[in-house]
Amino acid sequence: MTATQFTLIFIAVLALSTLTKLWLARRHLAHIEAHRGSVPAAFSAKITLAEHQKAAAYTSAKTRFAMLGTLFDAALLLAFTLGGGIQWIADLCGGWFGSTLAQGMATVVAVLLLSSLLEAPFNWYRTFRIEARYGFNKMTLKLYFLDALKGLLIGAILGLPLLAGVLWLMDRMGAHWWLYVWLVWVGFNLLILFIYPSFIAPLFNKFTPLQDDTMKARIQALLVRCGFTSSGLFVMDGSKRSGHGNAYFTGFGKTKRIVFFDTLLERLSIDEVEAVLAHELGHFKHRHVIKRIAATFAMSLGFLWLLAQFMQNAWFYQGLGINPATGAGPVHTAIALLLFFMLLPVFGFLLGPVMSAYSRKHEFEADAYAATQTAAHDLVSALVKLYQDNAATLTPDPLYSKFYDSHPPAAVRIAQLQTR
Repeated sequence: MTATQFTLIFIAVLALSTLTKLWLARRHLAHIEAHRGSVPAAFSAKITLAEHQKAAAYTSAKTRFAMLGTLFDAALLLAFTLGGGIQWIADLCGGWFGSTLAQGMATVVAVLLLSSLLEAPFNWYRTFRIEARYGFNKMTLKLYFLDALKGLLIGAILGLPLLAGVLWLMDRMGAHWWLYVWLVWVGFNLLILFIYPSFIAPLFNKFTPLQDDTMKARIQALLVRCGFTSSGLFVMDGSKRSGHGNAYFTGFGKTKRIVFFDTLLERLSIDEVEAVLAHELGHFKHRHVIKRIAATFAMSLGFLWLLAQFMQNAWFYQGLGINPATGAGPVHTAIALLLFFMLLPVFGFLLGPVMSAYSRKHEFEADAYAATQTAAHDLVSALVKLYQDNAATLTPDPLYSKFYDSHPPAAVRIAQLQTR
């Protein structure tokens, strides 16, 4: 393959994925607008027309804004690649640092920081305009910037040693570097799973033990029935950032803990909370978390092997606006790493429906399990309240949903539960 051919392939795939995203978004908007005049029959007894139309407006606002983000992401990718952005940053870092490892790390960090800065206005608008307009944002500007600073510091503390190790292995381990890097990557992710609940999450939110004795007794009985052991039941102060509610379990091994958003506990009855937790435990019972981790690790191994093949070819660099002679050792591998993982979402976009279908299958299985441990109508009631409180649309475009939704559409999901 020549560099010109690869450039044409890259532009064609980027154009196809971008246009497909915009087309799907337009379908989604049209479908929501066509059904905003009446509440679906399955929900008409519990959700008012005003609530249904608020969900339609909220979803439409997010979708239109996402369309703008899609165009921006495509333009930013072109600027970094064919526009010479990465090449310019690599040349700049080459003049500032003597060590090739430092040059490579500086190149990656500079690109990531610049991307984050350019995307920051989108994140700010999403939080303080769209979320605030529909009554969901509870975050202050101080907390917003404090979160950003904490995230940056944690990223530096954990990410910089990992990046240094990866670039060193890519440079020193010969043709099979990808296997060594994968082993390090697996170890790093398992470490994060262990330390996240106890050390990282508390830096952003306050976790207090569940105080309601009646609810604790019900949940403990459910855990015994499901064979789930936990290091504790906690309530998270999610309300200081958002009005959305949720529940989840996190951690690995002995660090597993069950977490309820305070907003969830304020809205749902004990029966409904138990049903929602039973759904989450369904993921545990069916080993969905383990399966997803295993699938992620398997795909990452394949991606690293693929990167090892691509980075041996000059056309891979030249086709993306990079001089293949730029730098040596870690600098060269750092650029290859950046290019590959920038392109991965573009070339992998059409695999989205497959991944979404896999996730929805797990959600159906977790719902079915919850219906065996608690009353199905309690889970239905809880889901209706969650859709209501989160202003989630009840009428998504079916094709859009197949591409993006990790959970089944509300009507389909509830219809399944009502048959049990």
